[in-house]
Amino acid sequence: MAAASELQLDLLPSDPLLHVLSYLSFRDLLRCSYVSKRLNELTKHNPLWKRHCCKHWLLTDADRSQRGLSWYGLFRHYYSDLGRYIQHYAALKKAWEQLKGFLQQRCPRMIVSLKDGATEQELDDVEAQIGCKLPDDYRCSFRIHNGQKLVIPGLMGSMSLSNHYRSEVLLDVETAAGGFQHRKGMRRSLPLTFCFHTGLSQYVALEDAEGRKTGESFYPCPDQTAQDPSAIDMFITGSSYLDWFTSYVANVVTGEYPIIKDQIFRYMHEKGCVATTGDITVSVSTSFLPELSSVHPPHFFFTYRIRIEMSRGASPKAACQLDSRYWKITTSDGNVEEVQGPGVVGEFPVMTPGKVHEYASCTTFSTPSEFMEGHYTFHRLANKEEVFQVAIPRFHMVCPPYREPESRTKASTSDSPPFDNDGQDDDGGGDRDRGRFGGLRGINTSALDGLRCPKFT
Repeated sequence: MAAASELQLDLLPSDPLLHVLSYLSFRDLLRCSYVSKRLNELTKHNPLWKRHCCKHWLLTDADRSQRGLSWYGLFRHYYSDLGRYIQHYAALKKAWEQLKGFLQQRCPRMIVSLKDGATEQELDDVEAQIGCKLPDDYRCSFRIHNGQKLVIPGLMGSMSLSNHYRSEVLLDVETAAGGFQHRKGMRRSLPLTFCFHTGLSQYVALEDAEGRKTGESFYPCPDQTAQDPSAIDMFITGSSYLDWFTSYVANVVTGEYPIIKDQIFRYMHEKGCVATTGDITVSVSTSFLPELSSVHPPHFFFTYRIRIEMSRGASPKAACQLDSRYWKITTSDGNVEEVQGPGVVGEFPVMTPGKVHEYASCTTFSTPSEFMEGHYTFHRLANKEEVFQVAIPRFHMVCPPYREPESRTKASTSDSPPFDNDGQDDDGGGDRDRGRFGGLRGINTSALDGLRCPKFT
């Protein structure tokens, strides 16, 4: 029976067989090559492998011509070098190419800070140095680009507010290995980013440990109310390196993050968060600042950026000046507060046709999410008695998902939880890492003094 089936297969014309083979994965094509001599020949048909080269390695006709290989040979060449990353390579390579294309147009000086990809041997050496395996998606990305040089601005976004500035560099793997954490509370965590000004770092968990899951990226946040200095809360920023990096790139290349003075600012604009009153349009974007926040005690710091624009087609007689602001603030626990004040951050902008006025302010909450809405009061320049209100759309401020340290979770079920119920000041208490990276150093009190604004500004 087997011989008869094989004979029938050999008698089939090539075109229908090639059509069937075109639906197979590259692994199934290879399996078919072992079935018979006929299939072995057909599975090497060049057009079959073009699809897989394009899908998995993002290769083009120009790449094939440059290499001087068949599509089958080109696939084998890439697979021999990057085969372990085939599940991640296309998504990460596409993200890197999109990011570089965008930066070339908007932030060209960042392009020169990117480092060439690391070799397999270099990544293996780092694993041997830290005694821990690197996730395959992390390794794959660093094969493409080994982070960036330690320069400002950082590739992973900036934030500027009053006297506070942060810009996060994407660390190369060798520098990151120098900040690998062995100590309790941060065990098996590798820094991904670093900010020279604040000491802030995002980390990736290399193993399941202390409440973290392998591959998760997070900002560490000392539990300032715990007696145990190793109690670290975590603001989760990604479920895997792939999720973390591609999500960030998507926000950059789609314009979600604005480019200000050749830097990527991590303000998020909520869709629909725009309100137009007459000739004036107001839009809002927001950002959460983990370095100025804490879970215990609950202190969540947000900044928001507001754009006020008067239509170019407005009449010159519509020129006006902002007099005051009104806010209605609702926290996630249902508390409502109303605030009024003159101007915006000490300014009283004049709006004329085509004029744009932007400003940034900040606020803190004891709940992880809240929303604000309100209005501005203006008067016409031509007639000060003509006063009118301009709506500020409702905008939400939500901190990233956070997780309590494993020690707190366990202690909450015991009879004697090891916590100081009185808490302590949130000026940067808790454990302070004096090592090479300052991801846990906290923020100096002097750095916060200028930011201790009224609750709503």
